Amino acid sequence: MEIAEIKKQLAKPATKFSAGGFRPTHSEDESWLGHVFLFREDESIPKNDAGESLLPLAQFHLPSLPFVPLCLKDVRVLTVFISEPFPEQFEKMGCNWVVREYSHQEVLVRKEVRVESSYLKPFPLKAELVHEDYPLWDGGGVPYDVEREVLRLEKDGEIESYYDLITHSYEHKIGGYPSFCQSGVDPGDGFEFVFQVSSDSKINLNVVDNGSLMFWKHRTSGEWAIYYDFY
Repeated sequence: MEIAEIKKQLAKPATKFSAGGFRPTHSEDESWLGHVFLFREDESIPKNDAGESLLPLAQFHLPSLPFVPLCLKDVRVLTVFISEPFPEQFEKMGCNWVVREYSHQEVLVRKEVRVESSYLKPFPLKAELVHEDYPLWDGGGVPYDVEREVLRLEKDGEIESYYDLITHSYEHKIGGYPSFCQSGVDPGDGFEFVFQVSSDSKINLNVVDNGSLMFWKHRTSGEWAIYYDFY
């Protein structure tokens, strides 16, 4: 397997985000971190079992983005809420974290609701297309046969390291591959990595120790899964 074939087999597109650096429009097609303002008429900020409001983590307007995964093709707006402290890794969605998906046909209303205890600073997002995002080496999604070929290339002296071949976006992103800090994990058959929100001093988010909040969606059931690790 040649280098070009390895890269073709692994590469996935993604939308990566940077927070702030421009004047927000506050329009409904703008994506945000630390701020959610679109809801159904009967919705508000979700609460956990103790009656405490979850933190508004993100709002993504998907039609405005240069790339979204196929599993989100019918979703217009996606919003994310999370507890403080963070939920357990792979904890079922509902109590301590919530992802809400809204179709293109749903009527949403703007509600300027805030969580007074939230430490997250709201910032609009600038989106940029990443044509090729690649998995990290240790459990990040490199198939065994490709792993074997990379090791052969290293042994033959054609490359010094897998990382000579690839680039990886560690930023906030939709699509691409998860940015594991430790050895990667697999949420199970049928789950596809969808997006991550990474530690970012601008929005005052530190995922334990410079990690990322990572989210998967099941291709058949639509179930969501959450995981995070850190250095």
